[in-house]
Amino acid sequence: MTWAQLASVPLENEHVLLRPVRPDDREALRAIAMDQRIWRYFIMSIATAAEFDAFFDLGLKDQAAGSRVVYVITDKRTGEIAGSMSFCTIMEKDGRLEIGWSWLGVESQGKGVNRWAKFLMMQCAFERLNAERVEFKTDQLNEQAMRGLSNIGGVEEGTLRSFNPMPGGRRRDAVYYSVLKAEWPGVKAQLLAGPKVVRAGVPG
Repeated sequence: MTWAQLASVPLENEHVLLRPVRPDDREALRAIAMDQRIWRYFIMSIATAAEFDAFFDLGLKDQAAGSRVVYVITDKRTGEIAGSMSFCTIMEKDGRLEIGWSWLGVESQGKGVNRWAKFLMMQCAFERLNAERVEFKTDQLNEQAMRGLSNIGGVEEGTLRSFNPMPGGRRRDAVYYSVLKAEWPGVKAQLLAGPKVVRAGVPG
């Protein structure tokens, strides 16, 4: 089985449930996706119903093609759908993949949903897929996302300048983070221990 096939299963702990997206998730996700604060640093503009449909349909298409594993996230605290996250840039022959396309409804931000969703995805990557490297990237202007990646154990690696165009015409400088297989046991222990995680390899 390919990594995409192996990862296309529900991931769950006491905090969140992640399961592969289905066509009938469209309206539940749309209901939380139309707040423009969510998309300020995203690579696509999602301000209209048509833009959301294009975004949602792309996720279904990528998942069907095996190029992305798109999860719908449920916050088990509330029982409500919170947003979505994906495995992407799946480079199985190189032993690496990316966690990206991450977004949460405004009401689910700052509640630990992002932390536990990324925990489950890293656990799947390292313990089920046997990946060597999990990577993340974000906009250099997105300070909240950069803090969040550091706080889940991501090591900042550097900035790729003028990485891609953004809605509105500017070009994004992309900041890369990663967690390596050798770092995962320590990152996992720190994530399970409490809300604050220091960067992998840096004493806390």
